[in-house]
Amino acid sequence: MNLHIIALFKFNENYLMDAVELFQNLVKETRKEEGCLQYDLIEDKDNKGTFFLIELWESVEHHNRHNGQDHLLNFRKDASKIMESSAEVYKGFKIY
Repeated sequence: MNLHIIALFKFNENYLMDAVELFQNLVKETRKEEGCLQYDLIEDKDNKGTFFLIELWESVEHHNRHNGQDHLLNFRKDASKIMESSAEVYKGFKIY
């Protein structure tokens, strides 16, 4: 069963270019992973510095493998230094 994820990130406005650079590498590398069906970065149109990752994984197991990838671990380490708050992550399965 496909796993849908929406992850919300809020970055300090002084670090927006840094955040985008971190995201670009993360998205580029994640899209190469087996089981990654969608991995898109969206910037909130009304709230500067607020980003969403829209993810679709072939299975929970594929996403679990993603969680151990160096590019994700490096993103988490580097992004945590410039984020306003912790990321919010929502995971679920399509109902209809």
